[in-house]
Amino acid sequence: MSREATARRLTVPLEGEDLKTASLGGGPPPPTNAGPAISNARLGVFVFLGAEVMFFAGLIGAFMVYRLGSEVWPPLSQPRLPVAITGVNTVVLLFSGITVYLALRAIRLGKSTSLFRWLLTTVFLGAVFLVVQGYEWLRLIHFGLKMSSGIYGATFYTLIGFHGFHVVGAMLWLIAVLAQGWRGRFTSNSHTGVEVCAIYWVFVVVLWPILYGLVYLY
Repeated sequence: MSREATARRLTVPLEGEDLKTASLGGGPPPPTNAGPAISNARLGVFVFLGAEVMFFAGLIGAFMVYRLGSEVWPPLSQPRLPVAITGVNTVVLLFSGITVYLALRAIRLGKSTSLFRWLLTTVFLGAVFLVVQGYEWLRLIHFGLKMSSGIYGATFYTLIGFHGFHVVGAMLWLIAVLAQGWRGRFTSNSHTGVEVCAIYWVFVVVLWPILYGLVYLY
């Protein structure tokens, strides 16, 4: 074979059996761009949420044991819970789940300004929820419902209080993501921080109607 033919042979891309031979022993395998099926950040938040689900399942289970074991619930001597205003507050929190989704959708489309706007709206709605809850708690304490009021008060403040604590934590996370978004940290190709924060926020949003139905309405 002439030198021209040999050079031409070396510059032609490998195909078929030649590619198979090269990958098996005649040379390094062709590079691939396949990445992990799920990022470490997403995997971490899903594992954390699994632990959170078990934690709240335990609290709800304890509440149901006391609830079903009581002949009269709530006790006649205890104040009634603010069903109506908390129902409106529930709608506020549910709407914040929509706004955080819109924020995630915006950054996936590369719209940084819309990301900031929707995240700011989510933070505002979360703050409204916490302020209303805090105000109602102060009223309940004023009317005599305290942790020391027996099983009814203890289970109420434990279950609802832990959810409120999680909302505060999620709010702080949202504010941190909001600050990063303001500095242009996220793009359409790099927004994992927004995604994992949105996943956790949706978790605390979805959990609340379950607690509202069990504690306030059941």
